[in-house]
Amino acid sequence: MDQVFDKLQAVVGKAHCSRKKEDCLCYAYDATGQMFVPDAVVFPESAVQAAEIFKLADEYEFFVIPRGAGSGLTGGSLPVHGGVVMAMSRMNRILDIDTDNCIARAQPGVITAHFHKAVEARGLFYPPDPASSEFSTLGGNLAECAGGPRAVKYGVTRDYVLGLEAVLPTGKIIHTGVQTAKGVVGYDLTRLIVGSEGTLALITQMTLRLLPLPEARRTMTAAFDRMESAAEAVSEIIRSAVVPRTIEFMDHASIRCVEAYLNIGLPSAGALLIIEVDGKQAGLDEDVQKIHSICRARGAEVRTAENAEQAADLWKARKAVSPALYRYRPDKINEDIVVPRSRIPDMVRRIEKLREETGLMMVCFGHAGDGNIHFTIMLDKQNSQEVRQAEAAVATVFDYTLELGGTISGEHGIGTSKLPFIGKEIGEVEMALMRGIKKVFDPKGILNPGKIFVQ
Repeated sequence: MDQVFDKLQAVVGKAHCSRKKEDCLCYAYDATGQMFVPDAVVFPESAVQAAEIFKLADEYEFFVIPRGAGSGLTGGSLPVHGGVVMAMSRMNRILDIDTDNCIARAQPGVITAHFHKAVEARGLFYPPDPASSEFSTLGGNLAECAGGPRAVKYGVTRDYVLGLEAVLPTGKIIHTGVQTAKGVVGYDLTRLIVGSEGTLALITQMTLRLLPLPEARRTMTAAFDRMESAAEAVSEIIRSAVVPRTIEFMDHASIRCVEAYLNIGLPSAGALLIIEVDGKQAGLDEDVQKIHSICRARGAEVRTAENAEQAADLWKARKAVSPALYRYRPDKINEDIVVPRSRIPDMVRRIEKLREETGLMMVCFGHAGDGNIHFTIMLDKQNSQEVRQAEAAVATVFDYTLELGGTISGEHGIGTSKLPFIGKEIGEVEMALMRGIKKVFDPKGILNPGKIFVQ
């Protein structure tokens, strides 16, 4: 390891490579709360430096684990088998914003919210907006194919990635995709790498598609007595030819938790929808009235934010669900299942039954517009009985999700935490294809091992 470490320092400089325990501990965990200490951490500033690191890894056969901000919820950036964490925080520049062609080029260490502000200052719009956008990075978003509330109208991260510069585990630098609206030359390596959880290649630069910034937006809430009524309203809104920018939902338990945490006057309801529309100012009043009518027809109390501050409070409430829950229990299991929109009530009822059977604190919130439910269990992981009950509940929820025609992960990925369950959704033939793809990109298995499936 001494020889390898000296060579790593020669690539990036002594100030940008460490194996001090206190430094390695900072890169040993993510939002799952698990901890695996790496042997070293290295901070490249270019694709060339990253390529040299991979060439060393290929020669000496040590593992390399890419890392953005460490905000992932499934263990994707954890050094589960040791090795060298490659932290991308130095590669944090927005290289170009092309207002004529509505594209931008950026490095993977750019904070997502910083990118939002930079393009919006130029009259453009980058729709992907994960809840972690204030601290997560573009590279991490691409690795997980992040979604967020605006996905119901605008899609997810992969829909905005035109091309990549990336480094293979063998040390070769590749360029994929295009800078144009169309391009069908060869296999789509860009979309293969996006969402691969850092297991195929290290993204060092990206070309992103942008949209014109919407002229205006309106935010409203609809409080329902029953989740079924809220789900019916969501389906009717989509059928009515109004496509909201967001349709978020919170169940009764999450509403209660957030109101105790923030005390901002949220209604006591069986379900709360936060709905936002955007577009031309002239057409928004009609959309808002249509949404009001649909929700009120199903017994909802509907309110529209009167100004930007009120709208910000509503989004503050939605984003406060996760931190609010820690007031009740010290640990959390957070899953991101997706079911058809119309089956959200079925899923919530099943979770309610599990809550009654186990006595565990369970909460549901998420993206009603695309059926993405953040199913959360609060527990104390020092209590072995609670842990067993929670793990059994997660397995039950996954089984029911698939029974309803859903998927066990909409935006968090598989990582390590869902690795035991991937076989429930992916067949043996398909799994063999995936392993074969991994082998082509990473013949020695040095890049981010132990993720998605056992290699």
